[in-house]
Amino acid sequence: MAHRTQRHVTARTRTLLAAVLLAGLAGCGTADPGGGAVVKKGAAPAVPKPAAAPAGLPGMPPLLDPKDVYAADRPGRLAPAVRDFPSRVYVPNTNSNTVSVIDPATYRVVETIPVGAQPQHVVPSWDLKTLWVNNNRGHTLTPIDPATGVAGKPVEVHDPYNLYFTPDGKYAVVMASLDRELVFRDPHTMERKKSVPVSCYGVNHADFSADGRYFVVSCEFSGELLKVDTEKMEVVGQQKLPFQGAMPQDVKISPDGRTFYIADMMAHGMWVLDGDSFATPTLLPTGKGAHGLYVSRDSREMYIPNRGEGTVSVFDFAQDKLTKKWRLPQGGSPDMGGVSADGKVLWLSGRYDSEVYAIDTTTGKQIARIPVGSGPHGLAVYPQPGRYSLGHTGVFR
Repeated sequence: MAHRTQRHVTARTRTLLAAVLLAGLAGCGTADPGGGAVVKKGAAPAVPKPAAAPAGLPGMPPLLDPKDVYAADRPGRLAPAVRDFPSRVYVPNTNSNTVSVIDPATYRVVETIPVGAQPQHVVPSWDLKTLWVNNNRGHTLTPIDPATGVAGKPVEVHDPYNLYFTPDGKYAVVMASLDRELVFRDPHTMERKKSVPVSCYGVNHADFSADGRYFVVSCEFSGELLKVDTEKMEVVGQQKLPFQGAMPQDVKISPDGRTFYIADMMAHGMWVLDGDSFATPTLLPTGKGAHGLYVSRDSREMYIPNRGEGTVSVFDFAQDKLTKKWRLPQGGSPDMGGVSADGKVLWLSGRYDSEVYAIDTTTGKQIARIPVGSGPHGLAVYPQPGRYSLGHTGVFR
């Protein structure tokens, strides 16, 4: 019996050694981060392999770097789906019911697209293949093909003030501001899947935790914040901001995933929030009418347009403080926007001035002021680096 057992172990050991040898040979290649073909040794993959990270939302692509949620947003790191798209800036003109299309190479409007009533934001889809124009009072979403710039047939969606996508790509989340709802929909057809009534007023902007398991929502008309469980699609936290007349706007998570920042146009700064504990945040003054929040391509800084004073504050994450303030010549009303694919230009809509600003991110100098329609709001710079979109004017991972 002992002899037969020894022979059995030896044979099994030889089998395991053979398997290890085959695995070693296969290991000469590097797996594609998206789970695709193997890249031969010596070839340069388009993006680095994701590092090990704590378990996140099921189905969510793992972060490329657990210490930087924006690691996929580096200059030139365009996903295969968008590499052939022409570079454009899409500007929704809320009062004109149009989208102005700017060629960033010439700083000129090359097309004006009629859309529905009161377009608020232009939002890249999770799969990066569609731009959705949020026609808030028209109760529709207009799809634009970023490969051709052609608008498709509008899709009926009630009160689409803003639009986000869950990190797993399973749902679109409509911020139904006046309906007081978060509406989870199919990300392609926009069919309603679940409506979540909220007691706050004016849901408008959001961002997701590093693991994707929850997101923080701002309620501008009641001065509140919500914490929402992504998988359960339920509100799990709610708090009133400690400032009379607070009007929270854009929401953005820090590169290390530890902190949420919420711009507030009436508190004239941004709230600094621990999303996990959801304790009362503290206020960091930035300037009058703080509105948008945009992270630099190297994840070192964040740009904060102060709409009420025509400035942009620059926040340094490592130093945990404001380090610069850029002032637009002749003033202006910098609002929403995004950073160019190469990280060199910050694009912002001039909400009350019917114009768009292009700002050099190295010097803070204005490069161009471009006339557009009336009430320009949530413009999208497209395409941008990243593997998938979380929505708004372009939040990528």
